[in-house]
Amino acid sequence: MKGLWFTELQTNNLAISLKVKETLHLEKSEFQEISMVDTYDFGRMLLLDGIIMTTIKDEFVYHEMISLPALNTHPSPKNVLVIGGGDGGAIREIVKHPKVEKATLCEIDGQVIEVSKKYLPEISCSLNDPKVNILVADGIKHIQETKNTYDVILVDSTDPIGPAVGLFAKEFYQGIFEALKDDGLFVAQTESPWVNEDLISRIYNDVKRIFPIAKLYLANVPTYPTGLWSFTMGSKKYDPLKVDKGQIADTNTKYYTPDIHFSAFNLPPFVQKIIG
Repeated sequence: MKGLWFTELQTNNLAISLKVKETLHLEKSEFQEISMVDTYDFGRMLLLDGIIMTTIKDEFVYHEMISLPALNTHPSPKNVLVIGGGDGGAIREIVKHPKVEKATLCEIDGQVIEVSKKYLPEISCSLNDPKVNILVADGIKHIQETKNTYDVILVDSTDPIGPAVGLFAKEFYQGIFEALKDDGLFVAQTESPWVNEDLISRIYNDVKRIFPIAKLYLANVPTYPTGLWSFTMGSKKYDPLKVDKGQIADTNTKYYTPDIHFSAFNLPPFVQKIIG
């Protein structure tokens, strides 16, 4: 695939197309088709089953925003778990935080990790950090087997299809509640409010029934459907809007700032209506 166009059908009626310089890697793992292509506008791009996972150009938005609002809401995020996220971007942001002592990556497909190490060194650069523990395992099973362990859990999943469907279930969020310590919190990526209204509403209300504090926040990720992306936080104790702005750690970010920490939770009325 050189000088051709890659097109992802993001919904039945919506697509995104990028012109490709060349295909760098293509394989079928035990779980999915893994592709790495080099695009003209967004650089190297990881695809799983033909769906865009991350690109060199805009990855920092997603990886900072799935990680840092949670890490800076919890006053002592010493022990952090990432479910999914085999590209290593969330791990990169986590280990930069001064209060993190251990970061566990639980990725079901070890080939995603290996391909990312080879072709996305800017993103996967911290997977060999001494703070990091890598588990090639089923995240759902890991949560089921874990109790009262983590300060923060991040669900860095693919879209809710195939093996990722269970990562969007109420039972899974209940398991996360039990895997967290008494003051723990979690964040999950929860798709676009333009095209996934029902999913966002369901997840937010499931989380709200389980956690004392539930918050939705937004960020702009150009290569994800519609570019407007949501994240849902469930917290046992700490409110992200009550964080001391002056205590937010400077981790050399490109998108997230102390001001954005708060403004991301300031939802437009149409999104507020989705969550009720």
